[in-house]
Amino acid sequence: MNFLAHAYLSGDDPDLLFGNFVADSIKGKTLNTFESRVRDGVLLHRAIDTFTDNHPVVRLGVTRLQPDFRKFSGVILDIYFDHFLAMHWKEYNQIELKAFASHVYWNLLSRYYILPPRTKRILPWMMAQDWLVGYANLNDLQRVFNGMSRRTNFNSGMENAVDFLMENYAAFETDFRIFFPELRIYAADFIDQIGNRKA
Repeated sequence: MNFLAHAYLSGDDPDLLFGNFVADSIKGKTLNTFESRVRDGVLLHRAIDTFTDNHPVVRLGVTRLQPDFRKFSGVILDIYFDHFLAMHWKEYNQIELKAFASHVYWNLLSRYYILPPRTKRILPWMMAQDWLVGYANLNDLQRVFNGMSRRTNFNSGMENAVDFLMENYAAFETDFRIFFPELRIYAADFIDQIGNRKA
């Protein structure tokens, strides 16, 4: 799953949300420099990724993408699923997507001094282009994939990912609707297991 889904699956805890959001930028012993509930958010992120990578519906979607996008298939599918979450947001949250996105940005900005360097680099672009809301819009989605394609060292084909989505839209939307409710339950159970301890 990508940024929007990870933020959403953090529940109402701002520390979990922060840790979940920045988890990909935290490596090795750096994790120990954060307070315990932020570390729990990192663990939640990793658990979500493991569940996602091993789910049969996700594997099917990756297989569908691989002939065209090879090793980038998983990343592309993550973004597709954020697109469907944004598109169907009102089914999952009573808070408007724009308001939720602003809450996420504020959470990160309020702790800017402890953001990992990678997150510090992308946050201004994320906010200026409103990525979390923009996932619902195919033009914005195209811009995301164009940017990712430019940043790869060789031809990834990601600039064609929106066209591929449109050609297979119903299949990927069905995958999302099967998979995401199961992921929601898994993430909620994981949060229950780690408890409500605070730093």
